[in-house]
Amino acid sequence: MSEGVWAAPGRVNLIGEHTDYNDGFVMPFALPHTTVATASRRDDGVLRLHSADVPGGAVELRVDDLAPGRGPGGWTDYPAGVVWSLREAGHAVGGADLHYESTVPTGAGLSSSAALEVVTALALSDLYELGLERRRMARLCQRAENVYVGAPTGIMDQTASACCTAGHALYLDTRDLSLRQIPFDLAVLGLELLVVDTRVEHAHSEGEYGKRRAGCEAGAAALGVPALRDVPYAALGDALSRLDDPEVRALVRHIVTENHRVERVIALLEAAEVRAIGPVLTEGHASLRDDFGISCPELDLVVDTALSAGALGARMTGGGFGGSAIVLTERSTTPAVTKSIVSSFASAGHKEPRIFSAIPSEGASRVS
Repeated sequence: MSEGVWAAPGRVNLIGEHTDYNDGFVMPFALPHTTVATASRRDDGVLRLHSADVPGGAVELRVDDLAPGRGPGGWTDYPAGVVWSLREAGHAVGGADLHYESTVPTGAGLSSSAALEVVTALALSDLYELGLERRRMARLCQRAENVYVGAPTGIMDQTASACCTAGHALYLDTRDLSLRQIPFDLAVLGLELLVVDTRVEHAHSEGEYGKRRAGCEAGAAALGVPALRDVPYAALGDALSRLDDPEVRALVRHIVTENHRVERVIALLEAAEVRAIGPVLTEGHASLRDDFGISCPELDLVVDTALSAGALGARMTGGGFGGSAIVLTERSTTPAVTKSIVSSFASAGHKEPRIFSAIPSEGASRVS
């Protein structure tokens, strides 16, 4: 019998891509799309996992047997990893029945995995009276994804799912996890932020993401800093001149300029110059495409088409190699921008993209 229902959202990142594992700055906000968990405790040490969205029956695991590399793989590694991470951290978590239903698009770069992790952690924290603070919860979920699942992701996604508030973007310093809620209500200004899911799926645990992370770490080591966050924007030229590897040099340039873009967007939002963030978003896409090398033809097509149709700015969002783009537009031009993107995808022979309005929403919570 259920003891409660919990929900955790996916997220979209406004600006600050791949900066989180470089101790840098990010600015996500939560989406209204959530993963919902109906949960109850078990006293037999069994973790029973079931998803309404995945074919097949329930999967049963013994919590005492959970360890990286020993799971069945697939989606169940994410909640199983959270249970393992909680227990590794000394929290007294036993068995549980967990049933999931989700409206977060998978493979779209909108953090469906973080939503699954955070809703699991929140449910277990309440069921077992752990009293986990939200940023601590995010760290434990990140450890589950890094160590148990084997995906070298940063801390942004889990923190966004756990800590965002409605009507705001979350400015997060990923080094110390200090955060600030920045008002981001586009509707009152006649603006809209569209998410365009290209339906090109990506997988963070595959090699390209890890290769970029290793390259960033190599750049920091070559420059003698703890992380690329410690390279000042004003000193970027000097830093780049000290790097021999052109691929590492390009990665460093993206991270340093992207941190600076986050700071520029915050300044513009706080000065109520919201429309002016559009070109900064577009700059970010060029950097992700040219320096970080993680865009794809479908993402580039969204950005180019949206700008040609009158959008204020656009860029890919998320880990890259597929997934989604975001488009900032006047609400009055949304229909024309949407029509142009759909038409351009049809002409190129791509799947029809999924397009929806991104509304800054509430972070994880208990529903009942």
